[in-house]
Amino acid sequence: MRISMASVIIAAFVSLGTPALVQAQGAPPQSEAQTPPAQSSTAIRSIQVVDVKNLKPAVRSKVDEVVAQTSAEDMQSLRQSIDKTPAVASALKAKGLSSSQVVAIDIADGVLTLFTKTA
Repeated sequence: MRISMASVIIAAFVSLGTPALVQAQGAPPQSEAQTPPAQSSTAIRSIQVVDVKNLKPAVRSKVDEVVAQTSAEDMQSLRQSIDKTPAVASALKAKGLSSSQVVAIDIADGVLTLFTKTA
């Protein structure tokens, strides 16, 4: 499975010793959309779903910072991208969740991590 980075992410790099947290980004400028960079796609080998409440407090606060800086439009774009990607939507559904509960994502080393809030 391949996910278009241009339609899904902006990086919010966090010094945690864990991969950078990533969240949705609005549409790229027209020129970028027509000629995406060579590294605009990442192969996803596995998907994991993590509830933010299960994170260590330091990591949770970093996720909360990223979420607070995300516009409603960016979050909507992220969730639409999730819904358009069957494997990602299925991973959420298997946990009894939907894209509306995803607040941030991380893509590192072929692993897509979906951070969710259920309450």
